[in-house]
Amino acid sequence: MFDLVIRNGHVATASDVFDADIGIRNGRIVQIGERLEPGIEEIDATGHFVLPGGIDSHVHLAQNSGDGIVMADDFETGTRSALYGGNTCVMPFCLQAKGQSLREALTAYHALADGNCFTDVSFHMIISDPSSSVLGQELPALVADGYSSFKVFMTYEGLRLNDAEIISTMDVARRTGARVMVHCENEDAIRYLIGLHEASGNVRPLAHATTRPVAVEREATHRALSLAEIVDIPVVIVHVSNGAAIDEIRAARRRGRMVIAETCPQYLMLTADDLDGMDWEGAKFVCSPPPRDRKEQEACWTGLQTGAFELFSSDHCPFRYDDPAGKLNAKGRQSFRHVPNGIPGVETRLPILFSEGVMKGRIDLAQFVALTSTNHAKAYGLTHKGRIAIGMDADIAIWDPQIRRIIRHADLHDGADYSPYEGTEIRGWPVSVVLGGRIMLKDGLLRGRKGDGQYRKRSTARS
Repeated sequence: MFDLVIRNGHVATASDVFDADIGIRNGRIVQIGERLEPGIEEIDATGHFVLPGGIDSHVHLAQNSGDGIVMADDFETGTRSALYGGNTCVMPFCLQAKGQSLREALTAYHALADGNCFTDVSFHMIISDPSSSVLGQELPALVADGYSSFKVFMTYEGLRLNDAEIISTMDVARRTGARVMVHCENEDAIRYLIGLHEASGNVRPLAHATTRPVAVEREATHRALSLAEIVDIPVVIVHVSNGAAIDEIRAARRRGRMVIAETCPQYLMLTADDLDGMDWEGAKFVCSPPPRDRKEQEACWTGLQTGAFELFSSDHCPFRYDDPAGKLNAKGRQSFRHVPNGIPGVETRLPILFSEGVMKGRIDLAQFVALTSTNHAKAYGLTHKGRIAIGMDADIAIWDPQIRRIIRHADLHDGADYSPYEGTEIRGWPVSVVLGGRIMLKDGLLRGRKGDGQYRKRSTARS
């Protein structure tokens, strides 16, 4: 007898769509077929899509965000919100402070996550202080322990690395098989533009977008790809927002480079005009890179349709708006540059792409599965996740394509106090979620418990 059987579903993988029952035992998928024997528990998925649980490989939870600024989501609220959005695994960033060892940072971050998660989690590391001991000893040892990805920044003073530091950090990836992610924006150009804006009194939230124009991202993308080519490693370019950066990625691939590219809902749904709200309402939409315009939205959609992007992530980086420890902190300090960069979106990532992509015919169901789950597992070494196949973790989301819903933050489950997608009409929503064979969400009702989600080590690109 199976522990759980999901019956009569329309099953989708990254390459195929078919009708089948799924038999689950001991947390794994053990049989896929028709008219399977009974299970101790059963879910009737008639009329529904049965998909791999979403993997959001770009989220920020409980991250130190600077003096007086508090991130809106901890691991409890963030993973609960992710679960309601059809996700079974999220990958937050563990930020190394200047002078801090990576092991110390990870120990503290694990303490925040342990026993508090509704989904599985796996951490990326952010390298802010690439000392000789970090690069020579600590980072290689941690990669061997299953922390097989790390991120470097080309922007944010105090966090960005210079080119020599990026090359040195990339060289660790070359030696260990780790995956490097790069946030591509030219900080020196941004600081120049900020100076011009503040000198002229242009300090409202919209100025955030005009101080981070497309050229700032395009140049940094070209430079990051060039550095990766010099070191001879694959690279992940995260949260790509525009056609010019996509062109740089395509050009690198034509040179034979392996480049994994990611985009996010904000670059499909928002524009820079959203930052021009009444009073300081535009601060709700401040993120980096910023939203662009309709032309760049279409470029990103085309990228999703044609394979320029392998990954669709939320870049969930939540702050409260009406809170002096959040977005309105900047109003008191009277400059856009004090607005915490980031927006919430882990719960709405999948519904937005399902509704705007699958249900409107821009992408098909197999592309949706690849962009939201399978490719994330492959890119970051989550060996038993991201697919519905025998032997895989039974991480499954069951979708009702007939549900119509208006996004309202009051109906969401994160710790923020707004959604940047408020009022957006969605068609299709996950109604039940299974994590490791355990029913976490059924017919929209929470059955799982905090702590059911576990930390997952990962393999390297060479494994």
